[in-house]
Amino acid sequence: MSVIVEIAVDPIGTGTPSVGDYVKIAIDVIKRSGYKYEVGPMGTSVELPSVEALGKLLQDIHDALYRAGIKRIVTTVRIDDRRDKAITMAYKVERVSK
Repeated sequence: MSVIVEIAVDPIGTGTPSVGDYVKIAIDVIKRSGYKYEVGPMGTSVELPSVEALGKLLQDIHDALYRAGIKRIVTTVRIDDRRDKAITMAYKVERVSK
């Protein structure tokens, strides 16, 4: 079974209204994790093996952003933890696109 999450990070205090470069840092962390992911306009969806794996991924994202000089980060997470059947991001999109 997999857990599908949507993660949106909002770096605060960057000195500019543009945060794209910081979002790229977060996406690079997700990419290096090896998890399947899809970047969207308001967040990034990720397929994880468990909710527990989400904690590590979020910690890694926050650590990378702090190293990039961000002093404050607000992160929004949505979790789809379905245990009665295996689902994927592709399955969820396909179900509503027909």
